[in-house]
Amino acid sequence: MSNISTSTQVTTNFNSGTDNMLGRNMMRSAMKAPYLEREDEHMLALRWRDDQDSVAMHKIAVSHMRLVISIAGKFKHFKLPLGDMVQEGYVGLLEAAARFDPEREVRFSTYATWWIRASIQDYILRNWSIVRGGTSSAQKALFFNLRRLRTKLAAEDRTMTKQDIYRNISEKLGVSVSDVETMDFRFSTTDNSLSAPMIGDDENSGSKMDSLVDNHPLQDELVEDEIDGQRRSKWLHDALQILNERELQIIRYRRLNDEGATLEALGEEMGISKERVRQIEARALEKLRNCLLSVNTVDAYQV
Repeated sequence: MSNISTSTQVTTNFNSGTDNMLGRNMMRSAMKAPYLEREDEHMLALRWRDDQDSVAMHKIAVSHMRLVISIAGKFKHFKLPLGDMVQEGYVGLLEAAARFDPEREVRFSTYATWWIRASIQDYILRNWSIVRGGTSSAQKALFFNLRRLRTKLAAEDRTMTKQDIYRNISEKLGVSVSDVETMDFRFSTTDNSLSAPMIGDDENSGSKMDSLVDNHPLQDELVEDEIDGQRRSKWLHDALQILNERELQIIRYRRLNDEGATLEALGEEMGISKERVRQIEARALEKLRNCLLSVNTVDAYQV
């Protein structure tokens, strides 16, 4: 279909209100929307293609909002507002509705899934700080497939070293080992820009939005988290061995303690100034960082 002006107009209207209230309203409406039988879907698609009937296209789109919510929910681990991702997914849904050919031997939901997912992924790439500046097709593939491939490779062969895993992923995705290494390190680092709370009309709005999708983790996500936790614990344990006694003491009291000792308190205990404590801590953290990223320490990363 060549004429998608109606889709563009509706898309603009939804983009103009980017707050979470709109996202929540869309999700509530989706729960009430009726499913379309195959014959009804075909008839509505014909009305849009042949007569540019925007009402028909709207009915197709609204009846598939559950699909948008389901797909958006699969990206929750990126910690972006669910309502915003639903809105972006709706943009993709409208594009799919405008382009759908009813003569194809495929249901609309199958066709629309690609458009919805692509729209949400583009939104994530625009808003996740760790990938800004690296949005080539290869970088996108790395961003969205790193965790899955890393888990799969580790589960298949638990003797693989960290560098073996990086090398395998780089070959599969056509990126450098350095790119894989850097992206994995960024994933393991807390991105504070993602921790802002969702804004709603009441204090429970976030949980209301989340309740519209399945919050139970998938089995592969549970396995991934377990493997990640085990591997990172061992990497940290091995890296700590390179620190001298004073550096290790400071890191343990400052970084590995729930309460986190102050520079002043540690300085008094160790008989040095708090500025000296800060310098030793900075040096120790740099050692740890270099150890965790260095290919020369790959043997220490074997799980």
